[in-house]
Amino acid sequence: MLKNGDRIQADFAQERNGRVEYTIGDNTMTIPKSIVVRIEKGPVIPPSPAPVTSTAGNEAPPVHPEMATSGDLVARVIRNGAVDAAALRMIESENNAVQSAAANSIAANFEEKRRNYSAAARYLQAALVFLPDHGVLLENYAAVLLKLGKLEEALFRAQLAVKASPQSADAYLLLGYAYYKNDHDREAIAALKRSMQLRPDEWTRQLIDKVERESRTEADFRQQESSHFTLRYEGAQAADTLRTQVLDALESDYRDLSNHLGVTPKNIYVSLYTDEAFFDVTHAAGWTAALNDGKIRIPISGVTEVTQEMSQVLRHELTHSFVAQITHNHAPSWLNEGIAQLEQGMTTGEIGPRLAALYVSGRQIPLNQLEGEFQSYSSMEASVAYAESLAAAEYIHATYGMSDLARLLQRLGEGQSVESALRSTIHAGYAELEVEMTNYLKKNYGS
Repeated sequence: MLKNGDRIQADFAQERNGRVEYTIGDNTMTIPKSIVVRIEKGPVIPPSPAPVTSTAGNEAPPVHPEMATSGDLVARVIRNGAVDAAALRMIESENNAVQSAAANSIAANFEEKRRNYSAAARYLQAALVFLPDHGVLLENYAAVLLKLGKLEEALFRAQLAVKASPQSADAYLLLGYAYYKNDHDREAIAALKRSMQLRPDEWTRQLIDKVERESRTEADFRQQESSHFTLRYEGAQAADTLRTQVLDALESDYRDLSNHLGVTPKNIYVSLYTDEAFFDVTHAAGWTAALNDGKIRIPISGVTEVTQEMSQVLRHELTHSFVAQITHNHAPSWLNEGIAQLEQGMTTGEIGPRLAALYVSGRQIPLNQLEGEFQSYSSMEASVAYAESLAAAEYIHATYGMSDLARLLQRLGEGQSVESALRSTIHAGYAELEVEMTNYLKKNYGS
């Protein structure tokens, strides 16, 4: 605890020569003892076996071009914080194609900013009826379709957008990303490089680097398909038996998860790597055992069959694909990782007493600070983050059932904030949830 009221949560701390030395992960730092009120000791969740993770690599590009409109038209379409459907129909009845398209574009932009992508797609589809070759409308439609996971249709619309606006960096960026999501790396790189020529951009440069790393690594990979999966692998590293077992396990998990979560994702790509190739492609933290960045990536060095541990990893990673489909990639990491751990069969049993002590002492990481990715965390920090995520998902599941966990994801997919989604499902925001989790852990594991 510092004198200004801040806290530093460290793995280890000690006083030495008038300074406080503390360690977070692999880093050791010091601060003057004079600014420290006290050093508090609390329970630490030890590192669990290499956590699996998802990353933000499946986020659609940050593109949001808007069709030119007037303030008067905006005021007609958006009233009292919502799209006025009657006004929209009236505008369309005035038989002005440009105005009708612009009005629907306004409605689409409004819904997109609220992350209600299904509604945004409907309005953009309506706008394109009036102006079918309008570049900005096609770009927006392609971007929304990508967020909805409609990858083949998004690619088609992005191709039309480039044809309509051949000097648009945004159009080429969307085209490149759509090619990548449809597993056409060579075409993706060409389109992304054209976007960079038209307008240099750091996000695009990083995506090019990512696709090129993946393309180099998988240049000689072979491919095997099942009903819902495309499996890519290096021939020398993945025996026939292992590949068959991987696909069989994934198909079985797919059926279970479809029943649990009520969606059926398409175009799921899975890549099997050596350990070295896995980290070369993903640049993941060293504690990572597998990863889902829109494609499931599994290191398999030395693995000849699907063990129980590997089966759990596959199910965990596949769960992330289902969560992404439902929420359009807007699930907080604590919920995403918590549900994935539940689905792989984990419980708080072994770590429950330490979690209870952590929460009772008030030294847990607040859930609202666990919304972002865990990849920047040290191994120790990641272990605590995953443990708390599991506890939160387990508590909601035990108290309200799997149906409310699924509804929580659906609310997020409809554009609600995490706080609103929590209140509309379990009738408790972050603050109440933390209290209820503390009571749950105390009841089950003591303080």
